[in-house]
Amino acid sequence: MNKAKSSKSTKSNVGGILVPVDFSPTSEEAVAFGADLADRLKERLMILHVVHDPGEAPGYYRVEGRTEMLLRLEDVAGEMFDAFLTNMKERIPNSPALKEADQLMVRGLPVTRILEVVGRVNPMMVVMGSAGRTGLSQVLLGSKAEHLVRLCPAPLTIVKRKGQK
Repeated sequence: MNKAKSSKSTKSNVGGILVPVDFSPTSEEAVAFGADLADRLKERLMILHVVHDPGEAPGYYRVEGRTEMLLRLEDVAGEMFDAFLTNMKERIPNSPALKEADQLMVRGLPVTRILEVVGRVNPMMVVMGSAGRTGLSQVLLGSKAEHLVRLCPAPLTIVKRKGQK
């Protein structure tokens, strides 16, 4: 996985704009929004992916099309992260912030790890995609975005896909 370098300095101790991603279409919208905002404000962009262990094979992902091979989570997630960012850079080729974005990958429970990264990098804002699900699954499981809205010490903007209610 390539670690993008950021040459921008930020004002005081504010750490730019943090965008947690899970490679979903709503994450694409969040990165597009975050990159546009970072470009306008001349802030650095940090894109974060939290590798979440599946319970049935801790530490490994089963990858279809690779002869039922189990691969280390970080290896697969790193490949997916690179592909996701390459796609975003092709989709938004004129974004200096996206071209110079810091790429962060950590392992653990998404909400907990996002909050830890927020505490460490002190972003001026967090931008996150949300599928906006409602109903019983929301009540029983809760959403990562909802938890972050309650717990995040930095301003948080939730981005939905265009046309999503």
